[in-house]
Amino acid sequence: MNHAAIRNALPAVSVASLTLVFAVGGIGPSGGDDRPVDAGAVALAVGCAVALCLRTRFPVTTLLVADGVTLGWLAAGYPGRLITLGALIMCYTVTARRGWRWGIAGALVCLATTLVATRVWLTGSWFDDRSFNAAALIVASFALGAAIHYHRAFAAGARAHAEQVAQARAEQARREVAEERLRIARELHDVFGHTMAAISVQAGVAVHVMERRPAQAAEALTAIKRISDEGLDEVRTLLSALRGVPAPAVPSESMGLARADRLLETLKATGVHTELAVRGAVRPLPAATDLTAYRVLQESLTNIRRHARATAVRVAVDYGPSRLDLTVTDNGRGGTPDGHGSGIQGMRARADALGGSLSAGPQPGGGFAVRCSLPLVPLEEAS
Repeated sequence: MNHAAIRNALPAVSVASLTLVFAVGGIGPSGGDDRPVDAGAVALAVGCAVALCLRTRFPVTTLLVADGVTLGWLAAGYPGRLITLGALIMCYTVTARRGWRWGIAGALVCLATTLVATRVWLTGSWFDDRSFNAAALIVASFALGAAIHYHRAFAAGARAHAEQVAQARAEQARREVAEERLRIARELHDVFGHTMAAISVQAGVAVHVMERRPAQAAEALTAIKRISDEGLDEVRTLLSALRGVPAPAVPSESMGLARADRLLETLKATGVHTELAVRGAVRPLPAATDLTAYRVLQESLTNIRRHARATAVRVAVDYGPSRLDLTVTDNGRGGTPDGHGSGIQGMRARADALGGSLSAGPQPGGGFAVRCSLPLVPLEEAS
């Protein structure tokens, strides 16, 4: 037997037992004719108990049954009025289960039963003290049921809201994890792309001049070591983030626009003419802006080395009052006509994340241009 059945059976057995005990012992107010307790009284008490056992499954039906049992008890003239407890419990149950509208209907049925019983079998008037006392008990049962109903409704709403909040937080956590993984993947793409391209360039220089100019070959090999060490440091930082170890929030000295000239040196070693133009007052940048600008420049130069076959590259950095503008142009064969390569999509995603913008595409006179504009105020402050 489950807990609900036990909760229903306890009041059912109690009401039936007490009704019979009080009737046999003559305890409490008398009924109509004070007929001796017999099998009929036991049957009515058992019927009331059965109705109370089923009250949570069929509240309206069992309310009518309980009122019918009450009328039958008083009409038969059995002593005691404790049988009316069944109807009061059912009035409470209907209200608690179905709400105040059904509760009012149930209370009116109970009140009508009380008035009829008082007038017909208890030889009283329609509105004597017994009727008012019964009406007060019915109103109390209705009020208690209504309070329980709306308490349950409030608790259910609170649970539903808590579940929605928990679900929203879990979804937000999943989105943040996915975004973090995407960010790390983008960082790894940029790091490996730039590092391997730079190593390839320097290795080619070393092979080309190894016999004729050993000193220059040694410089190229030194550059390969430096580039490899820097790339490994960045990879370690990213892998630490994957393992759950917080990565530095501020870019290291190896990742920022202050290193723009060093990025150009790697390209210059291949024989490409490079130019760096800086306008505006150079000043420290917000960490996220500095790192994004560096990654955009790094990816742009990597794409030039891989695909453009350019002989000249120009980088323009403009420190405006509230924005940083970065432009990378070359005179190579250009990229995709719509500027939607995977590397460009990654750069554009970086810019969008900061509230900036990025455009890339072939130039009318030949070559390719990447233009990036980033706010110098963090996105949350700007909003």
